[in-house]
Amino acid sequence: MIYEKLINNIGKDKVLKNVPLREHVSFRVGGLCDFMVFPSSAEETAAAAEICRAENTPYYILGNGTNVIAPDEGYRGTVIKIGKNFSGIRCEENRIFAQAGALLSAVSNTALDNSLEGLEFAGGIPGSTGGGIIMNAGAYGGELKDVVEKVTVLDKNGKIRTVSREKCEFAYRSSAFQKSGDIVLEAEFSLNPGVREEILGKMKDFSRRRAEKQPLSFPSAGSTFKRPEGYFAGKLIEDSGLKGICVGGAQVSELHAGFVINRGGATASDILELIELVRNTVYDRFKVMLQPEVRVMK
Repeated sequence: MIYEKLINNIGKDKVLKNVPLREHVSFRVGGLCDFMVFPSSAEETAAAAEICRAENTPYYILGNGTNVIAPDEGYRGTVIKIGKNFSGIRCEENRIFAQAGALLSAVSNTALDNSLEGLEFAGGIPGSTGGGIIMNAGAYGGELKDVVEKVTVLDKNGKIRTVSREKCEFAYRSSAFQKSGDIVLEAEFSLNPGVREEILGKMKDFSRRRAEKQPLSFPSAGSTFKRPEGYFAGKLIEDSGLKGICVGGAQVSELHAGFVINRGGATASDILELIELVRNTVYDRFKVMLQPEVRVMK
């Protein structure tokens, strides 16, 4: 049985049954997954994935869950949660090496502690390094592609390899890993020496702007839609008269229309229905089809 194989190879304290997904995604929605594994190394991550493949069991790689909608019916398979067990960060001169489970905020703070500039924009991004690499996370004019030097991945053949920045194929909220299915294990960031006080000042400014303009007091997955070329998603949504509209417990934020939030008691179905309502309404009015930035666990 897959459970016995997982605990024998990963450790009983790192494998749980029937885990509520809502506790592991920032939207706070979702049913149970059959098993959740918390690997603490590249080898344990590889072992978990290989066991699932050998047992013909679906598996899903989950980071901090800040860009994911977990389905109401749950996930019939194994979720490999790359989180605090696999979140080491080290600094060598002007380079920072972060394991996939390391929060981007922690990586940004490590850069600050070492007076390295280039990651100030990431200080308020709630996601993990692995998820951030896959989505080429960014904010306030900065993106991870600007500072990533190399990425270490586990490919579908179970081999660990290093991918150069060029071969990551970074684009707006996109990377090669979305197509390849490679599991991000570690990222190497190349930064520049800076003045600590100036770096801290930028981080504080970004934090203030985020607190003023984003609905941080409600569960969400951050910005819900990608920025359409030549437009701003939030303005299109607001100009369509959708600010504050609700479907069940899901709502287009009254503070920032680019955010769909869990106002209270929302289900994944509520959120997805509201996203489609927004997309169709904006298209009917402006002939612009918004593309979701959030991903649905499948």
